[in-house]
Amino acid sequence: MAGSGGGTAPVMRAGKFGSAMPRKRARIEIIPLIDVMFFLLASFMMVSLSMSKMKSVKIALPQAAASQKDLNPDMFNITVNKAGETYVGKQLLAMPQVLNLLTNAYRAKTNLHVYVSGDRDATHGSVIRVLNTVRSAGIQRVQFATAPIEKASTP
Repeated sequence: MAGSGGGTAPVMRAGKFGSAMPRKRARIEIIPLIDVMFFLLASFMMVSLSMSKMKSVKIALPQAAASQKDLNPDMFNITVNKAGETYVGKQLLAMPQVLNLLTNAYRAKTNLHVYVSGDRDATHGSVIRVLNTVRSAGIQRVQFATAPIEKASTP
């Protein structure tokens, strides 16, 4: 095949109505397809990056419309006040004491419910510290308690 210029060989149509002109087979060019797909990928990445804005906004946590007071003796209600102090029930405890209490309770009953409630002015870090302590005790069922929305009286 010396002298062949590469590519596909022309196909001659056989038969009595065939053309004497050789006809080339169609080829799919993959290089432009790759370029187009790369352009689309880059475009979607740029659009998705511009959609997520990482800004910190000062917010007041909302109250939940479907919340209700639900206290059981089997559950732990851990409260974080404005100063970052931690209460289990009405007893003020330090974090190592909370961890010890939760670990012992989890050993006795693995289906333990823990509710974390934070003061409206409590810092995010103090609530996450409590959540981390609860998770390090092995408890996976943690819920955040909310207060019901107070309905404004209409005149």
